[in-house]
Amino acid sequence: MLPKSILAATLGLIAATSLQAGVQIRFIEGAPKDRFVLTNVGTCLVEASTVKIDLSQSTGRLIFDVTEKGAGVEVFQPLEFVEGVDALRQIPVVLDGQNTIELEIASLAAGDKLAFTIDVDDTIGQREITVTGSEIEGATVSYSDADKVSTATFSSEALVNVTTKDC
Repeated sequence: MLPKSILAATLGLIAATSLQAGVQIRFIEGAPKDRFVLTNVGTCLVEASTVKIDLSQSTGRLIFDVTEKGAGVEVFQPLEFVEGVDALRQIPVVLDGQNTIELEIASLAAGDKLAFTIDVDDTIGQREITVTGSEIEGATVSYSDADKVSTATFSSEALVNVTTKDC
């Protein structure tokens, strides 16, 4: 039998580690609109922070195609928030051919989602209008607030998990 002090310390450690903080971003290829879904997968409120999606290091050298004439090909789609827009401090501006977007989060509760549609094109592939998970691989997502900066990389499954500030 463990002494009470060790048991209490162990239980405290288990409780502390269960209060994980983080956001998950999933890229979903679609026609005619691609979708990014940011989910607060932790138990902590995410607030006063910025999440930056940077496609510049992606395998497909991806860009946002938001206007008819410009860097993208064929179909274009402007930025449109479809879920959780109230979590933002402001709507970001995305220019055609841009490869980053910054989401300034005011407040996003545990379990809540922030989702937007936009057209993403690759610039080195054979089918620029269709982006596969492997083409977004290498793109990064960074989280920053007054106390913490963390960065993670999209997998070939078009998914990334980034740690945020603990509760």
